[in-house]
Amino acid sequence: MLEVRGLTVRYGGITALRQVGLEVKKGEIVTLIGSNGAGKSSLLAAVMGQVRPAAGGVSYLGKEVAGRKPHRLARQGLVLVPEGRRIFANLTVRENLLLGGYAHAHDKQAPQDLEQVYGLFPRLAERRSQTAGTLSGGEQQMLALGRGLMSRPRLLMLDEPSLGLAPLLVAEVFHIIRRIHDQGVTVLLIEQNAAAALHIAQRGYVLENGRVALSGSGPELMADGRVQRAYLGME
Repeated sequence: MLEVRGLTVRYGGITALRQVGLEVKKGEIVTLIGSNGAGKSSLLAAVMGQVRPAAGGVSYLGKEVAGRKPHRLARQGLVLVPEGRRIFANLTVRENLLLGGYAHAHDKQAPQDLEQVYGLFPRLAERRSQTAGTLSGGEQQMLALGRGLMSRPRLLMLDEPSLGLAPLLVAEVFHIIRRIHDQGVTVLLIEQNAAAALHIAQRGYVLENGRVALSGSGPELMADGRVQRAYLGME
């Protein structure tokens, strides 16, 4: 479904990614873990056309998409929920969700999309008329996820969805990711919480200093001593 080949990304004289390759197959949850500065967000930016790669390619649904405009990719079902939520704080919950579905605003299914999001996130339904900036951190993350779902993703890319959340809310967010996956959405999960991410992922990649250092199934990476020491807090 998504194939990244030999991807290199540079910002001026700084190389953020070096010959990175990975694959996400239809129906999978694939996670990419790594420390701050490893290049995880740069990879998503390159996939979404927000930065132009210095080398390499990106294929989505069998077609080359590197450098294509982000809004065109979103219309094809390649959707990014960015780090930091980036909600529209001065708009209501409902208005934020409707903006997520702007490409389908005149579609007969649009009202059904909204109700499906409210069904997945009952708290958003309760707060639909509330200004988004007044929501708690966990509720804002749910709103960011819901806004992404309004775009009808085929492949949903999540950048650090648990960042800054309390442990109970982290567990809830990962439960929701599983439910989204169960509804037929393929997921690429970028996450610093390696234990939670590898627990739900079929496969994973470890990114270090802009390169893929390890790859394997979720259980394989969980059992790898290097992952345990560097990312799981085990000796």
